[in-house]
Order: sequence, then structure tokens, then C-alpha cells
Amino acid sequence: MTDATRKVIVDLGDRKYDILVGRGLIANAATHLKPLLRRQRVAIVTDVAVAKLHLPALEKSLDAAGIRHSAIVLPQGEGTKSFAELERLTEWLLGESIERGDLVIALGGGVIGDLTGFAASILRRGVDFAQIPTTLLSQVDSSVGGKTGINTKHGKNLAGAFHQPRLVLADTDALETLPMREFLAGYAEVVKYGLIGDRDFFGWLEANLDKLKQGDIDARIHAIVKSCEVKAATVAADEREGGVRALLNLGHTFGHALEAATGFSDRLVHGEGVAIGMALAFELSARLGLCPGQDAIRVRKHLERAGLPFRLSDVPGGLPDADTLISLMGQDKKVVDGKLTFILARSIGEAFVTRDVDPGALRELLREREPA
Repeated sequence: MTDATRKVIVDLGDRKYDILVGRGLIANAATHLKPLLRRQRVAIVTDVAVAKLHLPALEKSLDAAGIRHSAIVLPQGEGTKSFAELERLTEWLLGESIERGDLVIALGGGVIGDLTGFAASILRRGVDFAQIPTTLLSQVDSSVGGKTGINTKHGKNLAGAFHQPRLVLADTDALETLPMREFLAGYAEVVKYGLIGDRDFFGWLEANLDKLKQGDIDARIHAIVKSCEVKAATVAADEREGGVRALLNLGHTFGHALEAATGFSDRLVHGEGVAIGMALAFELSARLGLCPGQDAIRVRKHLERAGLPFRLSDVPGGLPDADTLISLMGQDKKVVDGKLTFILARSIGEAFVTRDVDPGALRELLREREPA
């Protein structure tokens, strides 16, 4: 680990693991992976876009360390989080004779990480895996905490398991190859960490947005580490989302419904749905008298300045009506006794979980925000 590499620990007792954040971690991955191996053999799961950009560097590092490897290259996009691709991946891993003591590596964004983690959780009733996230969204969110899964026709991430990785390597060099749209989709999750519990961090993001977008490495490392610290502490306190971990879903009840409404297509990627969802959550909070209206405006202005969507009308191609969106929210994993779970706010940096939201206020908000 170089001096510039930062470490965050996810403290889950004998299952604790490190998140390493810094430059050159893919090129030096074998150094960090080797201590985890029972035998010098790994299987790599990636997608077609990431394979071209980052697989050669990972394979070169493994070769230099004498670690045998094979790779499967899957299609890119949310459609890969499916039963069909889960079956394909699981059968491939079995065909590669991956054993319980072996390591499967997820090299890619959130789709690859979620799918690979789920396959690892069910393969031989559980094999180890490591996350090498290559997008900002996956580095600050989906690679950390052990949530794995796939989508179904009923909604997002409705089939899955909690299965913690052994290691997370967040290589900031990988962000240099990201299209700006993908970077901003990840940035929405970074903003989330400020909104749920750290008003000062949100202020820091307001002051450093331009640096982050322009590729300032120190600013990016700070934002990733800060985000991972918040998530690591939350996961350690509530691994299976029985309480405080639900705060990490700020904007997601709205966002997942919007993703479903757009067919999990590139019309609206996950982080964009979350951005709109966070803006709606703060506006609903303000309307219910829970949050100052100025905070809701401040959130919308920051998302707009970042270049993220923050209104339903920002979704290209239009959306179904309010009642249909509410119905889609009803498929959310966090529904309890038929009641929707919302993360609302008392202010920037003070979010809370509630199942007591007036359906009329929710419907009114969504109807007002319907595209003309």
C-alpha cells in the first residue's frame, strides 16, 4: 500500500475487510489479493467495456505474482442483472472448478459487483469474492456492505443475498475512463452521504464540485474515503438493514420506481434516479413541515449545478402517471405490512426513516411534478 493509498475498515468481527482507495490499485492488485488465496487461482467476472479498459492490467498483475486466472466477459448494462446471466455465470464458475476456498473477482461497476456477489453467495453455498469497482457509484456504494442481487420483472434487486466481500480495491485511476454521465451518476451517491448525516460534508461538496468533476485526485480520494467511512460505519452497526442502514436508501424508493418505469434502460441510470429521488424526498419533507424549504431548494440547486436530473420532467421519454409510480414503489424491498418506507429529512445532514407518509401528499407531489 503506497503512502497515497487510504484504507477504510468495515468492522464485522471475524468477517471484517478493508476498502483501499487510491491510484494504481488494479495494476498492483495481486499484492493485495495474494494473502486472501488458499491456492493461487482466481476467476474474474467483468463486462465488455471494462474488459477492454482494465482487464489487461489486472491479468498482468496476476501473471507477475504467479496467480492463475480465467475470465468471463458479460454484456454491459442493467439487463445483465438477470436470472439468465446469473445462471450463465454460476455454470461458468462451476465449469472452472471454483471451490469454496477460492476467490472470485468482480471487476466492473455496480451491475457486475451485484451479480458476481450473488453468484458467489449461492455457489457451493458460498465462496469468497473481492470487489474491484471501476465506477464512482460502485466505489462509494454498491461494492461496500455485502448487498448483492439481480432484478426481476417485479422490480430492482428483488432477488439477492447479503454476502460480504473479502476486499474492496477502489482504484481512482479507473475514474479517468468514465464518461461524465457515469461519473455524475456516482456523484449522486456521494451527495447522499452528506444529506443523510453530515451537513459539513455536503458543504464541502458544494465548494469542491468543480474540482471533483475536473479530476482533482486529492478531492476525489477525499470524497470516496468520506463516503466509504460513512457506509462502513453504518454497515458495521446494522449489516442486514434492520434499522439505521435504511438511511442509505435516501432517494431510492423514488429512484427504483423511476428505473422500473423506464425499463431499467439507459434512459435513466441508477444514480440519476437517486438524484431525482433525493430532490423529491427533500421537497416532500418540506411540504410535510419536517424540513426547511430552503434546504430542499439548496439540494435541488446543487444537483442542477452538478448536471444531474432533479425533476420528473428531466426523465427523457416521459413517465407513467402518479398512481402507476406509487404502485411501482409498492414493489420496493423495504415495504413492511404493505406500507412504503421513506427516508425523509429534518434538514441537510439529518435524515430519518418513516412509514407514516400521507398518501395524499405523496400523490399530490408526484402529480404536480408530472411532465406536461
